[in-house]
Amino acid sequence: MSTTRPRIVVVGDGEQALRRLGDWRTIDSKADVTVHHQPLQGAALVDALKDADAVLLVRDRTPFDAALLEQLPKLRYLVFTGTRNTTLDLAAVAARGIPVSHTEWGPSKDSTCEITWALILSATRQLEQQTALLRRGQWRPEAPEPLAGVLHGQTLGLIGLGEIGGRVARVGQALGMKVVTWSPRMTPERAAEKGATAVALDELLATSKVVSLHLVPTPPTHHLLNADKLALMRSDSLLVNTSRSALVDGKALVQALEKGQPGFAALDVFDVEPLPANDPLRSLPNVLLTPHLGFVTEPVFQRFATGVTECLEAWLDGKPLVRPVIA
Repeated sequence: MSTTRPRIVVVGDGEQALRRLGDWRTIDSKADVTVHHQPLQGAALVDALKDADAVLLVRDRTPFDAALLEQLPKLRYLVFTGTRNTTLDLAAVAARGIPVSHTEWGPSKDSTCEITWALILSATRQLEQQTALLRRGQWRPEAPEPLAGVLHGQTLGLIGLGEIGGRVARVGQALGMKVVTWSPRMTPERAAEKGATAVALDELLATSKVVSLHLVPTPPTHHLLNADKLALMRSDSLLVNTSRSALVDGKALVQALEKGQPGFAALDVFDVEPLPANDPLRSLPNVLLTPHLGFVTEPVFQRFATGVTECLEAWLDGKPLVRPVIA
C-alpha cells in the first residue's frame, strides 16, 4: 500500500490569512500543504500545481481553465472560497470527474457596501489629498483649489440594485441623496421596493453626481461603460467600481479621466491584479485606488478559513464532501 501523503496546494492567499485563522492541525497530520501568497501565472502556476492532489483557490484570483487542468494529471479535488468563482471552468473540471467544494461567504456584502461608501466619502471630501497635505507639513493649499463637495441633495446612480446595491442605496437615502437605478432587468416596481427610481442607463449617467457599479458581469454587460457611455457623465461626477473591472472599458476610462469626464473615479477592482506599477491609473491625479479590498475583512476570511478546513478534512477522511458544487 502506498504511503505517499496527499499534496494540497493553496494559491491566491495574498493576505496570508487562511493559516492564521484556520485550525490546520488535522490536515497537516494527514497531508503536505503548500501555500502560495504571491500571484502565480503561466509556467510558475503549472509548476506549483502539477503534483497537487487537491487545490484551494482563494476567490477568483487564479484563472483555472481547461488548458491548465490538462497539465494537472494528479488533481483529485478542488475547493474555492466564497460561493461563486467566475474564472473556474466548472464544465472542464466536471468532465474530468473532479469534485469541487466551496466555503460560505461571511459578511462580504456588508463589507463591500462599506468600502463603496468609504470610497465615495473619501473622494467627495478629498481625504487622500488632505492627508497628503498634512504629511507635507501644510494645513491649507498654497494656492486656491476647489473645495470638497456635499452629497446631501445629490443624485446617486446605482447600476445594479441587488444585495449590495440595495445596501448602498439605503446609505445614500440616509445621507439625503436621491437614488436612481438601472440594470438589464430593472423594473419600476423593483426599484421602488428599495426606495429608488428606475431610469434609462443614459439618463442615469448624465444626471448622477455619483455612479456606482453593482452588477455581476455577463457577456451583454462586458465593457458596459465604454467611451460613448463615459462621455455622458457629468464633469463633476464620481465613478465608483467595487464590483468587477470587466464592466468598464479600462482604456476608455483612462482617456475619459484625462479629459475630466467623469471628473473623478474611485476604483477597487482592476483588469490586472495586482495593479501593475506602470498602469496609467496610478499616475492620474483624479483617481482614488484601493487594492481590491471589498471582501477583504477579518470576519469574511474567518469564514473562508473555517470552510476550507471543513472541506479538506472531510475529503481527506473520505467522508461526504462539504458544500459540493454542481456543475
